[in-house]
Amino acid sequence: MGQEIQNTRFSDQDFALFHQRLAEETRLARGLEAAGRFDDGHPVAGFEIEAWLVDGHDEPAPVNQAFLERFKHPLASPELARFNVELNTSARSLTGSVLSDLHREMGETWAKARLTARACDAELVLTGILPTLRPEHLCLANMSDMNRYRALNDQVVRSRQGRPLKLDIVGREHLHHEHHDVMLEAATTSFQIHLQTPIAVAHKVYNASILASAPMVAMSANAPYLFGKDLWDETRIPVFEQAVEVGGFEGASRGPLRRVSFGSGFARESILECFEENLAHFPVLLPIHFDEPPSRFSHLRLHNGTIWRWNRPLIGFDDQGRPHIRIEHRVVPAGPTLADSVASAAFFYGLVEELVTTPGGAEGLMGFSKARDNFYQAARFGLDAHVEWPAGRSRPVRTLILEELLPMAQRGLERLGLDADDSDRYLDIVRARVDSGQNGATWARRFVATHGPDFHALVHAYLALQCTDTPVHLWPVPQTATGETPC
Repeated sequence: MGQEIQNTRFSDQDFALFHQRLAEETRLARGLEAAGRFDDGHPVAGFEIEAWLVDGHDEPAPVNQAFLERFKHPLASPELARFNVELNTSARSLTGSVLSDLHREMGETWAKARLTARACDAELVLTGILPTLRPEHLCLANMSDMNRYRALNDQVVRSRQGRPLKLDIVGREHLHHEHHDVMLEAATTSFQIHLQTPIAVAHKVYNASILASAPMVAMSANAPYLFGKDLWDETRIPVFEQAVEVGGFEGASRGPLRRVSFGSGFARESILECFEENLAHFPVLLPIHFDEPPSRFSHLRLHNGTIWRWNRPLIGFDDQGRPHIRIEHRVVPAGPTLADSVASAAFFYGLVEELVTTPGGAEGLMGFSKARDNFYQAARFGLDAHVEWPAGRSRPVRTLILEELLPMAQRGLERLGLDADDSDRYLDIVRARVDSGQNGATWARRFVATHGPDFHALVHAYLALQCTDTPVHLWPVPQTATGETPC
């Protein structure tokens, strides 16, 4: 969905032509795979960071257009809502000092972005769901001025024949809410971890990412509140899955697969199975015609951008135009700090590498359905979750991470050739976070337990701590609800 489009209204012919081009490009991808035309170099790392713009009252500030015009950064772009922006890092080889290099790059970008936000009478916040968000903020007037978002909304509403989208989330409290457009999706922001990998092992990396999703979401959970309700530790997960619930078009029956989901199963022999599944099982949402050769995969990439697996394979291109495969790991929320984000990425990269090289691979430890069950347990209960790893052995996720998965991640980072001091530094942040039991969700609940549900004060205190880049496991709960002034 990063591609801007020109049209917002479509005919039956548009859908038919798009599907024809989509099928052609899907077949071509298989041909290029067989011919060895995909990049097969060392793994490459990169991140997408989604952030909130907030006003002086710590509420959403719909000023992303003014922000982006002032910021003028090639790796910054709007998100669905006018109060969200996306900041990207450059892609770097996953070796040596890549973790600290990316952390430094993110820090420099973030500092400039905050200065730009302040020039727009706003501030930037990294959090999975902004606690001060209210339903009235999620209106079409706050949709970013992009054709692709208007078209997406029109097609989702059309496919549902005007039926409202419904949130029904049972957590510590129960939230039921109906919405008539796709702006519910804007309630969630994430820190997306990208891992470019040779296509020959991409299916194994994809499967390993699926298995890693449960411990990743447990230790990084940072979204317990929505519309004043205390729900899951990582409420982003059910919100996003229910915010774009799309059926078939004009009476077509809805298929068994949902557009936002954990996926349908492990890949068996090739990552391109996911793109073939896209073609076979997901109706086209945005039938835009691109006047580009099939080798640019324009239709395949746009269609894939309207299907939101929590681990999503992507096709991209290097500077020479050679296609590559990368896995987009989408389960981690934004925040609490850049240091926490890089630490979570370090754990992910190391654990996935170790799982890929383990005899039998990730799928040898458990079936897909068990990995999926673990994921939703971890999203709901965070660091208090119990998961099965391997299948048949239930244990606290904290014990699993500390005793087994952190050593695996350490070995994986060493095999990748990462700097030992870097690996130790960031994995130690994960270790301390899990050992203390304090991630972003836990800290937020401790704040509310101390000061009551004053969500404006919560955001204010959160921002003051976030801008220090001190990892969340070291965050105190301030003695007064007003907290410190953001730095």
